[in-house]
Amino acid sequence: MSSTRTPITVLAVALALTAGLVGCGSPDARGQAGAPPSAGRLLDTRDPEGRPYREVDAESAPRVGVEVTSEADGGWAVRLRVRGFRFSPHGATGRAVPGRGLAHLYVDDRLVARLRTPGHRLSPASVPRGTHRVTARLYADDGSVWAVDGEPVESTADVTVSEPEASASASATAPRTAAPVDAGAGGGG
Repeated sequence: MSSTRTPITVLAVALALTAGLVGCGSPDARGQAGAPPSAGRLLDTRDPEGRPYREVDAESAPRVGVEVTSEADGGWAVRLRVRGFRFSPHGATGRAVPGRGLAHLYVDDRLVARLRTPGHRLSPASVPRGTHRVTARLYADDGSVWAVDGEPVESTADVTVSEPEASASASATAPRTAAPVDAGAGGGG
């Protein structure tokens, strides 16, 4: 009979501890003094598309990094690394929820995609010969731009596409590089 009682007691203690941890929440998950994290405040500053910046403090701000790598067919694989941010599914509510939303992907300040996942592929035509800036900027579901100290939360990578060098091999390809650029105060790259 004691062998039956011990597992039940252990299970009851484990459930009580789990309930206490879930109910309390940590300051990181809930904000200061148990309050939910803030969705920030709207600024008068706007992005090139006219969307307002949503200022949040640096400590709770989402972060993004962008990596661009060449593919064998001449295209580019874009991978976003986010922290403190979750991509919202298509059709999400149109309100700002702390650390949620989507990313806009730009090539040379031209919007090329709205991303709800961390991966994307750019066609070779999207990044022709020359040096280009690939930027990922984070937006809330209400369309506002996540910002810190008045700067958008974004990250940029420089991509250089050059002509193939003359060679005896018909399969020679252009040297292709992508280098991350310091994104400044708002970037998380």
